[in-house]
Amino acid sequence: MTPILAAAVLVELFTSEGCSSCPPADAVLARLHREQPVPGVQLIVLSEHVDYWNSLGWKDPFSAALFSDRQGQYSGHIYTPQAVVDGRADVLGSDERAIVRAVTAAGREPHGTLRLTATPSGVRIAVTGLSGHSDAEVMVAVVEDGLVSKVERGENAGRTLAHTAVVRALQRGGTIPAAADHWTNEVPVSLDGSWRRPRVIAFVQDARSRRILAAGVLEEERDGAAAERDQRGADDQAHGAKNTHPP
Repeated sequence: MTPILAAAVLVELFTSEGCSSCPPADAVLARLHREQPVPGVQLIVLSEHVDYWNSLGWKDPFSAALFSDRQGQYSGHIYTPQAVVDGRADVLGSDERAIVRAVTAAGREPHGTLRLTATPSGVRIAVTGLSGHSDAEVMVAVVEDGLVSKVERGENAGRTLAHTAVVRALQRGGTIPAAADHWTNEVPVSLDGSWRRPRVIAFVQDARSRRILAAGVLEEERDGAAAERDQRGADDQAHGAKNTHPP
């Protein structure tokens, strides 16, 4: 059996509260985050709410053009709910078994290690063990769990929707030159006072292939003090194509 090599694999879900196919995918993402079903791999999940559904009856309060643009950087096949695993595998976001298979396969590929430490103004990111990459971007996301919306219009009218790891902010934290095997820097992170329990996630992405080279999480405690998360080594059809429903 091929051994699991990766400590962390990133799963990005492109979703919208305006899409009736998306709530099952939101539930899958929450379950993957909670249950961590792949031995030896930490699933790090991001819920990125696209904005191209907003003109169809309901404006998703967590949506942004930034996430629509990011989704478009992966491929021309754009739909919701779409899961992108490790920056490479395109999977229907509500297909939990397919996502687990993709995570397992990604876990067999070599990845670097990313550690985050809280600083007074943000986080210090230390990346080691990188190999075989082009110029890479260090990305820093602030996410919130346990968000709930009561949808009043659109395809999900009358439903109460719950979300996990909703990306509230996403920024570049730096660039790692091609072939460099390590990188360390401090990145300022701004937190909105209305975010109840934010977590900081960072990942390194090859600028050419979009492959995720390393990822890690820093938990933000309820009282505002940061604590490192344990870095463990251990329905519906696709719906809502962008070219059919432009912003």
